[in-house]
Amino acid sequence: MSQEVIDLLRKAYGDEMETVMNYQTNAIVLDGVRAEEIKESLQTDIQEELTHAEQLGNRLKQLDARPPGSAEFTANQHSLQPPEDSTDVLSVIDGVIDAEEDAIALYRDLIDAAEAANDPVTEDLAVTILSDEEAHRTEFKGYRKEYKRE
Repeated sequence: MSQEVIDLLRKAYGDEMETVMNYQTNAIVLDGVRAEEIKESLQTDIQEELTHAEQLGNRLKQLDARPPGSAEFTANQHSLQPPEDSTDVLSVIDGVIDAEEDAIALYRDLIDAAEAANDPVTEDLAVTILSDEEAHRTEFKGYRKEYKRE
C-alpha cells in the first residue's frame, strides 16, 4: 500500500465533498432566467460527485484506510463560493471550471501514483472519475462561451 495513493485518495474524497456543498449552495442561491440551466446542471452533477466520493471512500476502506471526516477537511474552492450578486452566473461557471481543472490534475496525479504503486484498481477508478470530470469541464466551458457571446 502506497502512502501517496492513500493521501491522494483522501484529498480527492474531501474535494468531492466540498464540490457537493458548493454546487448545492450555488444551485440554491443563483437567481434569474439565465441561471436556470446552470442550476439544473449543478443539481444533476451533485449526485455524480457524491458517487465519486462514495467510490473513493470505499477504495480507502479496501486499502485499510479511511476517508477524512469534517474536522480533517480544509476548504480550497475559493472561486466556487456563491457570488454576492445572485445573478452573477458567469462567476459560478468560472468557479466550476476551476474546480474541475483542479480535480483533473488531482486524478492525473492519482493515476500516476497508483501506476507506480502497482495498484491497478485505484488507477482504474481514477481514470473513470477523470473522464467524468473532463466531461463536466467541457460542458461548463460551453456555458462560458455562450455567456461571453451575449
